[in-house]
Amino acid sequence: MRLFIAIPLSDRIRASLADYQEMLRSAGITGNWSPTENLHVTLAFVGEYGDPDVVIDAVSTVSFECFDLCVSGTGSFSDTLWAGIEKNEALEKLVRRIRKSLAVAGIPFDRKKFRPHITLARRSSLPADLSSLPSPDLSVMTVDSFSLFRSDRGKRGMIYTELGRITATPSAERK
Repeated sequence: MRLFIAIPLSDRIRASLADYQEMLRSAGITGNWSPTENLHVTLAFVGEYGDPDVVIDAVSTVSFECFDLCVSGTGSFSDTLWAGIEKNEALEKLVRRIRKSLAVAGIPFDRKKFRPHITLARRSSLPADLSSLPSPDLSVMTVDSFSLFRSDRGKRGMIYTELGRITATPSAERK
């Protein structure tokens, strides 16, 4: 079973990014566009792992408080187009905690450096200079949970199924 841990996006941000994808398509950018329902921020990619309950048990020990996440700008990894996430210490801390809990439990995961982003399109026809692309609308959401997802190949692309959700630790005050 192919597993990953991610932050599901708010409906408002998904809708805003879907509008942005449509604007790019209208501008002639082609590619395999991520379906709106699949847009997320990956925190840790586990990959093939047979027991999702073990993964949920490991990450359920991770505590964190709600924090804001801001979508801003675009970038690419080769021919993969993504929307960026503004630098965020609370997000970085959450990723470190999740990855540590996976390591302690002996669960393998991709240890590449964390580069927060939202994949918009793969195998895309990008201009040589990405600065010529308009930026997506600046969007902010409050992160109050993260989830374990299973990824399955469907007839029309990947299908992501949420297997479990970890919620933030309640705090007396929200900054």
